[in-house]
Amino acid sequence: MAKSKSRFVCQECGYESMGWMGKCPDCGAWSSIVEERIIAPVVQSARAKAVGFVAGSLTPQLLSEVEMMAENRVSSGIPEFDRVLGGGIVRGSLVLIGGAPGSGKSTLLLQISNSFQGNVLYISGEESLPQIKMRADRLNVKNVLLQIASTTDFPSVRAMIENVRPDYVIIDSIQTMYEPEFNGAPGSVGQVKEITLGLMNIAKTANITIFIVGHLTKDGAIAGPRVLEHMVDTVLYFEGDKNQNYRILRAAKNRFGSTNELGIFEMREAGLVPVNNPSAYMLNGRPEHEPGSVVICGVEGSMPMLIEIQALVTPSVYEIPRRMATGIDYNRVILITAVLERKLGYFLGKHDIYVNVIGGIKVDEPAADLGIAIAIASSYSNTPIDAHTVVLGEIGLTGEIRSINAIEKRLREISQMGFKTCVIPEGNKDGIKSDVKIISAKNLASTIETLL
Repeated sequence: MAKSKSRFVCQECGYESMGWMGKCPDCGAWSSIVEERIIAPVVQSARAKAVGFVAGSLTPQLLSEVEMMAENRVSSGIPEFDRVLGGGIVRGSLVLIGGAPGSGKSTLLLQISNSFQGNVLYISGEESLPQIKMRADRLNVKNVLLQIASTTDFPSVRAMIENVRPDYVIIDSIQTMYEPEFNGAPGSVGQVKEITLGLMNIAKTANITIFIVGHLTKDGAIAGPRVLEHMVDTVLYFEGDKNQNYRILRAAKNRFGSTNELGIFEMREAGLVPVNNPSAYMLNGRPEHEPGSVVICGVEGSMPMLIEIQALVTPSVYEIPRRMATGIDYNRVILITAVLERKLGYFLGKHDIYVNVIGGIKVDEPAADLGIAIAIASSYSNTPIDAHTVVLGEIGLTGEIRSINAIEKRLREISQMGFKTCVIPEGNKDGIKSDVKIISAKNLASTIETLL
């Protein structure tokens, strides 16, 4: 029998070395390298057979002989969740849902399990059965085919899946599961990789849809090795502060659909409720006729959404003025500030500039450039723009306004929300028909002069 050997693995990024180090040379994390035992070949073979990998049991097949199968999607009962997944849940897929503690991951999955047509096995490594029952009663979960279990022993999980043969499995969470045949604490790199590999094989061979809950690190990434996200079919991030009511579900990876979709939920006493009109939700409480407040229309996947951008420009008391950006790329704000200084003569070098996207939404498309610039200019001159105006456009370094995509989709949403005027790039005005008054923007200087 071969002797066991040890390796040292970074618990943040998965970097491996032959000896211990205080700092990981790959990701730079301190005190993250932990010793793990390498399993002997005999044990590896036994475990490989347990999860279905047997030497010589598979033969390749010609591409021309492979029969196409219809994509079998099932509704989760929550339209927002289905849209983020690309139209519904694909049978036999492995879905990873990550989020901060208290964001509502377990609540969402328990609500979804109430709508499944088939046997559901909910396995929790963090809560006892009475705790799960208490939350299910609060969420009014009445699915008679829902079975629950509380364990962290992965061999027991495999045995339960084999005995129950469910259509859906929920693992809450992957960091609490433990494989006794592999050395390492629950949540370590080796444990997470091994257990995820076993779950992936179960999902593909038995055509069982498996949802995995994953915790986030302090940097906002799913805890465990990066390879974890490569192994699963879909990666969803559940964003939101537990002290606020809204939650945002994003797809970071999706083998069966777009990664540009997002779903917005509101946390209530009875659970998570989809927000059917995100634009109205994001603009709720917006101040009118206030300097520094501008409305833009962003597009997330197939969904246009009105978003408020606020800017505050104030004289600085520091030698080096502060620049802060929340919900938008900091470097983009610096670039737009430089254009305002160079092309319009704004003296912003002795002013603090704060830019904030209201509602916790992250805006990363260039169509928001003009809205940011108008918000900064409005706050700097202490002059509000019309409250019924939406501003769209990308800004170049020479101050020109560049064309943007999905302009007709944006204009439809703007019209439905009752706005009267929209500023769009001059390159987008041809062939546009809308109930909204259109103002074409050629460059930043003339646009600011028109609006302010």
